Amino acid sequence: MHLMIPHASALDDDCEQTLQTLALPHLATLLGTLQAHAPLGGDELAPLTPQELAQAQAWGWTEGSTAFAAAQAEDDGLDTDGLAWALLTPLHLNVTSDQVTALHPALLELGEQESRAFLDALRPLFPAEEGWRFAWGAATRWYVAHPDLAGQTSASLDRVINRNVDPWMPEARLLRRLQNELQMLLHRLPPNEPREARGALALNSVWISGCGLARPRRHDPALRLDKRLREPLLTQDWASWREAWLALDAGPLRELLSAHQAGTPVALTLCGERSAQRWESRPRKGLAGLWQRLAAPRADVAAALSAL
Repeated sequence: MHLMIPHASALDDDCEQTLQTLALPHLATLLGTLQAHAPLGGDELAPLTPQELAQAQAWGWTEGSTAFAAAQAEDDGLDTDGLAWALLTPLHLNVTSDQVTALHPALLELGEQESRAFLDALRPLFPAEEGWRFAWGAATRWYVAHPDLAGQTSASLDRVINRNVDPWMPEARLLRRLQNELQMLLHRLPPNEPREARGALALNSVWISGCGLARPRRHDPALRLDKRLREPLLTQDWASWREAWLALDAGPLRELLSAHQAGTPVALTLCGERSAQRWESRPRKGLAGLWQRLAAPRADVAAALSAL
């Protein structure tokens, strides 16, 4: 049994204050009894999030693999054909005098018909005769494939939502060109006119991420990925994030602890903004094992989460 929890903390003063108010007894006991492994990542400015690094490791991908667009496309039911794919996420860039902020894609409130109309209008930028493939996965998930997308580095969408995009803009010439061309075309697309008329946000940009060749993923039936902390953290709704943590402790974390105390090997991976940390069962023998079950030490949860 392996529980992975992304967005377990953030480098934010409000997040730090919220952590100080959290009482998570089941998590505290797990962290006090399980054995910690060396963390993954360590750089909050790295293009990939710690959760992506941990997910890639769980899938059996080699270090540096970034084909998350292809993996998401497969989850959306698309045939990736072993090609190099990129995820295009439609969004609104809010431009002010001092920065450009990527607003949450959900704020566009794109329906399927409107989303497909925008995507169709972008087709001229991706001509089939030049080797491009084009696919719609969901209202805010579009995909393109091309051999040149293999090996391109791009920042995760979760790095930029509700943040200044400047530190995360792609350095690769191909991705910068695509980003600029997409933004210029979107500014003058007809589907934006009715949106502006009804007061909706203009779809004025996309975020390119997850570039890489599609590759097989190792299936781990014991792995459970719980994403309930993602939305409240990205929207900085700390009250809801706190409630989500309490629900995690009362539910999945309590179940994980019960399995551990019953002698089932378990693992827990917590992913923050800088790093991902894995804990797993350690061998328990004789009186030492009995002592772990009856008087398990409790860890400092706030300190552990702040370090991620």
